[in-house]
Order: sequence, then structure tokens, then C-alpha cells
Amino acid sequence: MNPSDLLQQALADPASTFNSPGDVLDHPRLSVHQKVEILSRWAYDAAEISVAEEEGMRGGEITDMSAIIQALDQLASPDLQHSAPTKQAGFTTRR
Repeated sequence: MNPSDLLQQALADPASTFNSPGDVLDHPRLSVHQKVEILSRWAYDAAEISVAEEEGMRGGEITDMSAIIQALDQLASPDLQHSAPTKQAGFTTRR
């Protein structure tokens, strides 16, 4: 798979592209910015599944949110002061 296709697939569905957040960190062809974007989308997807399950809908595969946050923290510190207080736990990063 060429790097562009990998990136597009990972951005669309990180969990189907990588086995763990650590695999994103270890990928040699992705830039730090790309890794942050992929992990951020993975975190959002995991939060969406959690919210759906909380509301009685069937969710998808359960993801370890703490592993995603730890991986993100290795790349960029979350800016919790300027983050949205939502169930989806959206956040911005400081570089």
C-alpha cells in the first residue's frame, strides 16, 4: 500500500488500519502531524462508540481510550484549557 493510500485509509478508519495506537506511533512513514491527526480521529471514533452505547445503541469495537490518549501525549500535549466539554471529548493540542 502506498503512503498516500495508507494515510487516507487511516484517516477514514484508524482502527481498521492499525492494531493499536502504538502502531501509529511506530509507523516510519507518517509525520508527527499525520500521527496526531490519525490518533485524534481514533479518539473521536472511540468516544462516539461510547456515547452510542451509553444511549442504548449498539456500538462498534471497543477501543482503549487511555492507550490513544497516551500515544497522543507522546506526540503533542493536549490543550485542556481550550478543549470542548463534550461527550466526544474533543480537544486541541499544543505543539
